[in-house]
Amino acid sequence: MSRTPKVAGVATLVVLGLTLAGCSTPAATAENTPEASAAAALEPATITVYTSEPQEKIDAIVAAFNETQPDVTVEVFRAGTGDLTARIEAERTTGDVQADILLAADSATFEGYKADDLLLAYTPADVESLNQDVVDPDGFYVGTRIIPTVIAYNTGVIDTPPTSWADLTDPAYAGQITMPNPDVSGAAAYNAAVWLDNADLGDEWLVDLAKNKPVIADSNGPVSQAVAAGTQPVGVVVDYLVRELKAAGSPIDVAYPTEGVPYVSQPVGIFASTDEEAASEAFVDYLVSAAGQELAVEQSYLPVRNDVGTPDGAPAMDDIEILTPDLDVIADTKAAAVARFNELFQ
Repeated sequence: MSRTPKVAGVATLVVLGLTLAGCSTPAATAENTPEASAAAALEPATITVYTSEPQEKIDAIVAAFNETQPDVTVEVFRAGTGDLTARIEAERTTGDVQADILLAADSATFEGYKADDLLLAYTPADVESLNQDVVDPDGFYVGTRIIPTVIAYNTGVIDTPPTSWADLTDPAYAGQITMPNPDVSGAAAYNAAVWLDNADLGDEWLVDLAKNKPVIADSNGPVSQAVAAGTQPVGVVVDYLVRELKAAGSPIDVAYPTEGVPYVSQPVGIFASTDEEAASEAFVDYLVSAAGQELAVEQSYLPVRNDVGTPDGAPAMDDIEILTPDLDVIADTKAAAVARFNELFQ
């Protein structure tokens, strides 16, 4: 936000460049298209983004956005979702949130912020091209990628991999499983609520899983690394990390559990307290545009639109059984679910 003082520790990323090919068309032929509108050059502005995106990935996003909007300075504060939500809560209790945009977490988190009137209503350009499951029907946020949580396994250690959540309760996996901490990972917190809400899993499954004494890592990154190294050869982790490690040559692969997989859509929303609406809206537009989603695919994410392909090695969304809980229920139960998880696993 263009307010002072700025958030400490924020890195300013400004990359000047030419307009991305395909993101705009000559004004004489496409003057009123959504792409042309979204790519129209803005006056100088500064926006602050709170995000849980890995640093290299958010750096690439900002650089690509600045190719179409060179006069918009994007300041980034990156942290785990748990730290971000704690920061937002602290800021809102003492005044306005010191950011323009949140790019993190899950739809249930954004539902809570919507209910608290923290978000600005905005419908991105070309919204009809998106998977409507990730679009808030009230227009306060939109998903930017599909990130399922799956079972990863080390192919050099595990001969017969688990293919279901139920398989993870087998005593044969005692001491071999690792999972992310829901106090740090927004996806892990969301998953805890989804599992507890699922009739085929629920508290009984969590209790049985806890008997195998999974190692709780700080976040998804250390989980995937432990599986690739064979320290804990089975992990519960977001799928894109497995694809990246496998592509780099690690002995790791993925199973999409037969009961279905929870997923987060890494929503983006604009805080109602922003004083840079136009620049914030342009950033949202870029994230879900064809160009922004092509970049998401390059970064190993499943996209939220079907005209940009999918990452190498990724299944089609139609081939994945997706768990789609009631978001109101998940929002209402997530804190209790995390507390229950911590009681059992930590």
